[in-house]
Parts: sequence; C-alpha cells; structure tokens
Amino acid sequence: MLHLSGLYRYPLKSARGEALASARLDALGIVGDRRWMVVDAQNGRFITQRLLPQMTQLSALWVDAQHLCLQAPGMPELRVARPDEQAPRTGVIIWRESLRVPDAGEAAAAWLSQWLERPCRLVYMPTDEGVQVDTGYAEVGERVAFSDGFPLLLLNQGSLDDLSTRVGQILPVERFRPNLLISGADAYAEDGWQRIRIGTLEFRVVKPCSRCIITTLDPGTGERHPAREPLATLKGYREREGQVYFGQNLIACGEGELQLGASVEVLA
Repeated sequence: MLHLSGLYRYPLKSARGEALASARLDALGIVGDRRWMVVDAQNGRFITQRLLPQMTQLSALWVDAQHLCLQAPGMPELRVARPDEQAPRTGVIIWRESLRVPDAGEAAAAWLSQWLERPCRLVYMPTDEGVQVDTGYAEVGERVAFSDGFPLLLLNQGSLDDLSTRVGQILPVERFRPNLLISGADAYAEDGWQRIRIGTLEFRVVKPCSRCIITTLDPGTGERHPAREPLATLKGYREREGQVYFGQNLIACGEGELQLGASVEVLA
C-alpha cells in the first residue's frame, strides 16, 4: 500500500532540513518551508550550496512561529525574529525573479557574513506574498516561497532504492531535499502520476524535477563526490533534452494537514 513515509521541511533555503511527524500546508506549501533565504549583500542574488557547499552544515530551524534559530560549527546560536510589516525591505534576485522582501536585520546578517566569509543578508518571505509559479504548469495566483520553482517536491522510495543499487551505495534521502517521500510504489511509477491524494489532501503532479550539482554533496560533510555521483549515474538513464530528472514537483489543491504514515492514492 502506498503511504507517506517521509515529511520534510527546510526553513532556510539550502540549509539543513528537518523531518516532521505532521505539517500544515498553506498557500506557499508546507508552513515554514523555505521562507528564509541568504542573499549576497551587494547584489541581492540568492546564495545556495551550489556556490557554498558549507551551507550543508548550516542549521536554521523554527523555534516557534516567530523565531528561527541559526546554528553552525564554531558559531554561537543566534535566535532571529521573523520580520514584521514595518521591517525594511531588501531587493533580491532568485533565478529570473526580482522582488523586495523583509530583511531579518543586522545581527543575522553579521552572523551569516562571519560564518560564510562573505557579506550577506538574511531575508524572509511573508505568507501573503510569494512568487508566481510558472504559468506553464500552474494557475495564475498559485505561488511559492523561496523554493526552486514549485511549492512541493515528491520522491519515491522505490526510485531512490533503484538509484542506490545503480550507484552501488545507499543514498540518503537528504541528498535530494524532498518535502514528501512515498513508499510502496514501483521505481519511477511517479513519472506517470498526474493527481494523487495523501490523506485528505489532493495534489497535482505538474513537472519532473530537474536535478543539479547539489545532489553530489554529502549532506553530512558538504564534500562533493569525486565521481559526481549520483548525478553521473542519473545522467545515464534519466536525462532528457539536457536535463536530468528525479522526483516530481507538486502543487496542493488547497490547504490542510499532512500526517506521516497517511495513505496515498493515485487518482490519475
């Protein structure tokens, strides 16, 4: 039987994630997911593990609904308050989008700048804002926070097991940074899904997820695999038109609660 075997949230884009037993979905995806982002202080461009692999060692977890706790090797913990409506705004660039979002203040900027050894700022995405999802796959008004394009990413455990066998080592799910892990399905069955139900919530399966160099980073150490695995293996059988695909991007059909272990039904 298909079921939800993993549920994950990544409060700060490209920092460590956390496994959840339950989660609420709002207009931007899992509540609290990728609502924070590090940007270059000079040009506002977003910063991820692609540029700074040491971000695999950065922990940024919600303490409560109003505060984030930053932790990193050699640094004291820092609690950061969620910016309010009066907070100054910083111009940021994420892929092709330019927007102005609330800035988290000088203490967070100084802490991150010291640890990352480059001037940067910490910014936040309010729930009532967000970036329009590509209208080639979404309706006007469907939005995302700082995720790469879509509110939710699904991974199939069967596909991950198959890839691990091909690579010759067990690959942790953390390499692929999904929100949802589904167990009980055949490898790559998700390629044929169009709509699914998890518990009481329905989702549209809108686009395969194109994978990047981040998958070659060990999530525990930040070290890059010398043979560029698993991307090299994926390229051999999951490449199409110059892109390597693994996993599926989802859009929720409404808001509600998800529970670990919930049944999954393929509707179309």
